[in-house]
Amino acid sequence: MLDRMFDPNAVAVIGASKSKGKVGRAVLENLIAASNNIDIIPINPKDEEILGLRAYPSILDVPKEKNVDLAVIVIPARLVPEAVEQCALAGVMNIVVISAGFKEAGIEGAHRERECIALCDKYGLDMVGPNCLGIIDTDSGLNASFAANMALKGNIAMMSQSGAICTVALDWAEKTNVGFSKFVSLGNKADLDENDFLQFFDNDASTAVIAAYLEGVKNGPDFIRIARHVSQSKPVIIVKSGRTSVGSRAVSSHTGTLAGSDAAYNAAFRQSGVIRADSLLEMLDMSRAFSSYPLPKGRNIAIVTNAGGLGILTADACSSAGLTITSFGESTINELRKILPPAANLYNPVDVLGDASADVYARALEIVLVDTNVDGVILLVSPQAMTDVTEIVTKIVDTIKGSEKPILCNLAGGTRVSEGENLLQKNGIPNYQSLERAVDSMDALCTYYSIRKKKYVPSGEMSVDKEIADSLIKDAISNRKRILGLESMGILSSYGIRVVDSRIVKTLPEAVRVSEEIGYPVVMKIVSPDISHKTDVGGIRLNLQHADDVERAYNSMVSDVHRFMPEARIAGIQIQKMLSGGKEVIIGMNRDPQFGPLLMFGLGGTYVEFLKDVSFAVAPIGAEEAKHMISSIKTYPLIAGVRGEAPSDINSIVDALVRISQLVTDFPEILEFEINPLMVMQDGKGCVAMDVRFTIDVK
Repeated sequence: MLDRMFDPNAVAVIGASKSKGKVGRAVLENLIAASNNIDIIPINPKDEEILGLRAYPSILDVPKEKNVDLAVIVIPARLVPEAVEQCALAGVMNIVVISAGFKEAGIEGAHRERECIALCDKYGLDMVGPNCLGIIDTDSGLNASFAANMALKGNIAMMSQSGAICTVALDWAEKTNVGFSKFVSLGNKADLDENDFLQFFDNDASTAVIAAYLEGVKNGPDFIRIARHVSQSKPVIIVKSGRTSVGSRAVSSHTGTLAGSDAAYNAAFRQSGVIRADSLLEMLDMSRAFSSYPLPKGRNIAIVTNAGGLGILTADACSSAGLTITSFGESTINELRKILPPAANLYNPVDVLGDASADVYARALEIVLVDTNVDGVILLVSPQAMTDVTEIVTKIVDTIKGSEKPILCNLAGGTRVSEGENLLQKNGIPNYQSLERAVDSMDALCTYYSIRKKKYVPSGEMSVDKEIADSLIKDAISNRKRILGLESMGILSSYGIRVVDSRIVKTLPEAVRVSEEIGYPVVMKIVSPDISHKTDVGGIRLNLQHADDVERAYNSMVSDVHRFMPEARIAGIQIQKMLSGGKEVIIGMNRDPQFGPLLMFGLGGTYVEFLKDVSFAVAPIGAEEAKHMISSIKTYPLIAGVRGEAPSDINSIVDALVRISQLVTDFPEILEFEINPLMVMQDGKGCVAMDVRFTIDVK
């Protein structure tokens, strides 16, 4: 159906206007200016003719033989629902609602938007917007927008939740000679959203690169599934706003505190093969790189420059981005030695010196390209007195265009490189105006090569006792509204996770007796439905070695808890065997509103919230994703074993993460979850959950 939206036989503009300055006039003028074979039909009850075109009072009055495939609605918001229904009755199945005044404008506007959604569902309409700039298709010559200029033809499809960002991108593209296949202003996404257009762009033969500015996604799990498929064939680059903690919702667990909404987007993008840009300019830079260059087959980069300082800065930037400054083969060094003066640097970065001629520059580039250790080249030119930038560009243009390896250029400077920059742009070659921008785009190209090779293995079902977990959770919901200590341990056990020997006592004599049965040393913890973080209220005592320790700890702990939280209900005291000799890690989960269960992993104990050395992934996950979570924290070497220490049992952590992933996927009523600490023993000896906390949905 969307094919006819972007390649319509006829377009009706509901709200077309003769008046200059009106959006209805701008849309009509854009359609007329861009279209070749599209019939354009103004709709306005006050005029019989607008801009030389026959006008109709209503879409219902347009003859059926006109075959109107798309209606662009530019009328006051209060009239839009009626116009939407009239489109359906007239057989127009694609609509773009440019009009504002919907959910972004308050309660009344939100009601109007829901009316439009209901009509789309009732009649099977596809609607872009409302509150959007419009859509553009350079193949069909469709400019159904009020943008200031038509997009140049190219292979980048872009969608944006911000109409203003659409206009910025179009203006930038016109200046830099960058072309688009499709351009979509999503607006409020009342009907069609990013998931719909990802699928459409994936099947669009004229689109090779997909770029997006998003403020959020409507359906996170579907987004991951769709983007994972699309990114296997076309690069998807997204800049997502709202990165700071200002927009994060307040939660009580370590996981929620550390996550915020942005951690979920980072994890979802990474798991679905999306390349995340940090800014609008970076997204446009990366899109242009994918549009212009072949993919590198690795991360081994060569640098060719006529300024040593620029080469060193570029090497530093490459290293920071995780790119490798490669070593050349002996034949490459020998060939460079033949053409370069003794003072030149033959090794990577290659410094041809400031007085290098265009021929030497071009030959050095060709020699470096042949080296099998080189996957891509960053070419730097500084405008020194002896340097003819334009002549250098003239010599290298054909090499860049014919190369099977990406060659990203940074003509560093301003006025003296402008002619060379223009020559690059005329040949469809970007000039990155800073070396850092060139490096970031090279990193994106290399990253996508890895994404294309990645195989997504579905998370398999593990052997668990779901019935026991279900019973414990339902009992807690119906009786206490909270899962307490032994129930938490029971849920973990039912999912195959080893837990520490624990018992609940009500009195001091019971505490002494149970401690002796478990065997010293023991740990004592308060059990209360009102206390989330026991350490904060003195609710934990460690390393109790004998009965006297148990007695003193019992009395002081109860006293401290009553002092800090006098209203807290005490359900008992939990006695556990104290284990030592392992590493403490944390596994948590916070249910993100967009993507669902967001898993967290990091070093455990009391300092996790301060160190913030954690990793995230959206459940469900398999073993490979679990391994990535573990290895990506900065303190991973402490788990893997450093300075002669025996490695921890990493496979047991992988198993625990996958089982927790299945647990929180099976039970959506678990809102938050945390094992802190999970004690990980030496390799081959497993791991043990020491303390567990659940927050459940009691609705």
